[in-house]
Amino acid sequence: MKNIQFAHFTKFSDDPNYRKMGGNIYISPDLYSFGISYELEDDEDSQYPLEDLLDKFYLYVSDFENEETFAVSRNVTIELSGELDDVRAATDAIIGKRVYNQEYVDSEGVTRVRLVIE
Repeated sequence: MKNIQFAHFTKFSDDPNYRKMGGNIYISPDLYSFGISYELEDDEDSQYPLEDLLDKFYLYVSDFENEETFAVSRNVTIELSGELDDVRAATDAIIGKRVYNQEYVDSEGVTRVRLVIE
């Protein structure tokens, strides 16, 4: 994932249930959300590293800009949601960054994968 930027969903401004908190984070009843857009790199698919990013920050995908093309598009726009502290941590960590999975061999000789944010 590269070129990670905030993205605006029209519901953020059109739906009266959404209220902007600051830093492109929105609140609706019991839900803190933000939109992002990013490009997949050549060796990535729509599942990874996104799945690892969601796990790291305890977030979930709450909406897609275009769900029909999500699995095949190289440019992705999604809404992520979670607890306020987790949403803030994620936005602070990933906006403007590159996120990818990297294989490494652990001390026992087992090949593992880690999430890298740079």
